[in-house]
Amino acid sequence: MARPPLDLDPEHGDQTGPPLRSDAAEDAGGPGRPSGTGGPGEAYVAPDGVLARFTPFLLIRAAHPRQAVLTAGAVAGAAALAGRPGREIALVAATVLVGQAILGWHNDLVDRERDRRFRARGKPVADGRLDPGGLWFVLACGVLLLVPLSVANGVGAGLCYLLAVAIGMLANLRFRRGFWSWLPWAASFALYPAFLSFGGWGGATVGSPPEPAMVALAALLGIGVHLLTALWGLVPDHEEGWTYLPLRIGLRVGAGRVLTLASVWIAASVTAMAFVATYRGLSR
Repeated sequence: MARPPLDLDPEHGDQTGPPLRSDAAEDAGGPGRPSGTGGPGEAYVAPDGVLARFTPFLLIRAAHPRQAVLTAGAVAGAAALAGRPGREIALVAATVLVGQAILGWHNDLVDRERDRRFRARGKPVADGRLDPGGLWFVLACGVLLLVPLSVANGVGAGLCYLLAVAIGMLANLRFRRGFWSWLPWAASFALYPAFLSFGGWGGATVGSPPEPAMVALAALLGIGVHLLTALWGLVPDHEEGWTYLPLRIGLRVGAGRVLTLASVWIAASVTAMAFVATYRGLSR
């Protein structure tokens, strides 16, 4: 039986949403998104230019830098709002940035054949500019750096963040194609409040357990981010027979309404987290 087409009917408001093409949204810890404008079977042409062949630039590009910087900035900002001193805020930012880079590299390695099939743009592993073996080595070095960075925030905090990264890597390998695709996103985001509440410079601050409401709201925020980052990959994912939650919703109501739902969901989650942080605090 043929799969139904994605609904682009104007009555669903989809013309106000992003074009349903194969452009990748940068995501962390979740399933990879092909990011080309071509289709399966077409010739893959790698970009030209000195910068396009410069290995450090390629490593940054494969790390999903926008998502990495946004996530690190958001978590560091939360640490600042919680009253953490400057050196701890910097440590939080560095830890999350390295973890997100690892997830980006792992995502591109896992998805390289799929990205190549869809002529993914901005994917140096898939287009042959970056050697997979070399990137695996860089990823391993990143893990060796991430462990002491995480523990420097405190043993409890470090274990929470390392677990969040491990869940993200597991999500790159499993779950993302079916209904439970939202679960790793919820689980990994739910660990961020604990990473902050248990944290302290050099592990000197033991901290305390996070406020349960903050954990629940962070999990809801992760689901909203999953809906948002999935939008630009709906077409190729649909072509490959994926049945994950954002695609199921998109097939029912259209991509424009998924964008609206994700935006409202994220805004409501962040607002609720700010309210809880103001009146209850981050920790119990």
